[in-house]
Amino acid sequence: MVKVEGPVIFAVSDSIGETAELVAKAAIVQFNSSHVEIRRYPYVTEEEDVAEVVEEAKKYKNSAIICTIVIPNIRKKLLELAESNKIPILDIMGPMMDVISSITNISPKLEPGLVRRVDEDYFKKIEAIEFAVKYDDGKDPRGLAKADVVLVGVSRTSKTPLAMYLAHKRLKVANLPLVPEVRPPEELFRIDPRKVVGLTIQPEILYRIRQERLKALGLSCDATYASMERILKELEYADKIMKKIGCHRIDVSNKAVEEVAAKILEIINKEEEP
Repeated sequence: MVKVEGPVIFAVSDSIGETAELVAKAAIVQFNSSHVEIRRYPYVTEEEDVAEVVEEAKKYKNSAIICTIVIPNIRKKLLELAESNKIPILDIMGPMMDVISSITNISPKLEPGLVRRVDEDYFKKIEAIEFAVKYDDGKDPRGLAKADVVLVGVSRTSKTPLAMYLAHKRLKVANLPLVPEVRPPEELFRIDPRKVVGLTIQPEILYRIRQERLKALGLSCDATYASMERILKELEYADKIMKKIGCHRIDVSNKAVEEVAAKILEIINKEEEP
């Protein structure tokens, strides 16, 4: 068989192969050479796949393999076939996992694609946080239909802190204040009521919270916002809206954000059950 010159580096992985390719590129640039070809072989999870890669590499006079395979038998097979065919091979994951295992006394999971899953999880969280900021305090009613959870309630019922906390759990949360003088958007009554959670609170506790809020802002505690008459009016209005929606309710009185969030997650998970 007449061999092609090359040089070609085969980036082989039991996941998408991005790491192997990036390592190869990082090394190649050190040689100021642009004529080294990199071929990515992702999802090599069967021995037949390994044989195919090695057969392809054998066609070249100058070829090498760089691999990031975590499945033990597949990695072993690739190393054996490459060495028996005198193809230079660099195993990145094997030695690295051995070192980490030796200094931590923990065995590796040996699951392909974990890095990508971690990255995807991270970006989902960032996306959820951005969503919570964009659709906070009823800024844009279009967010109600897009949300995984919609929180409604009067002012000072922890809607925003809860939305941010749940965003860290990868949930897209919109929140909407219920104010007697402002009619809720029609979108609120069109969405699935099972994903809406109404936040209620005892009047006396809300009174204390609003009084403290005014003090913190250096404002007079006699403001209508913190009067019991106003609070009762708002709570009555919120109760009417929640009944109209037919949504779940949680009393947030004297409860930590984490405790209320746990109840919301419980509600949402139950609703998602078949």
